[in-house]
Amino acid sequence: MATIPLTKRGAEKLKEELARLKNVERHAVIQAIAEARAQGDLSENAEYDAAKDKQGFIEGRILEIEGKLAAAQIIDPATLDADGRVVFGSTVDLEDEDSGAKVTYQIVGEDEADLKQGLISVNSPIARALIGKSSGDVAEVQAPGGARHYEIVDVRYL
Repeated sequence: MATIPLTKRGAEKLKEELARLKNVERHAVIQAIAEARAQGDLSENAEYDAAKDKQGFIEGRILEIEGKLAAAQIIDPATLDADGRVVFGSTVDLEDEDSGAKVTYQIVGEDEADLKQGLISVNSPIARALIGKSSGDVAEVQAPGGARHYEIVDVRYL
């Protein structure tokens, strides 16, 4: 199985979700199934069916998270020494050459990505265009509206 890159923060979030699923959600759905069973005929019991569906989702998500954590390569951006190059985990300040708009992104694992928080997936077009570049370089990103050019203003490892 291939390794899955995760930042230290992303791995902690997955571990927290796993603990919540195992210790809270799993017990709650077992209780809901028990209550639905107590109502009698299971063949026409919508609550039972819904609880069983939820149980399947929870168990599937638990297996998925455990698999990702087992295959994870956890990277702490603060310990990186990449000589100012953009790498997984780095935080990059960019300036759009056309509009002059400034944005800051951190390149993270696929599960951690959240554009509203400035976290972009390592597999995204913009991250792929930035990887390996340094401050002062210009990255060309193929966007749906055409090519965009971003100047890398700063690269940090937080």
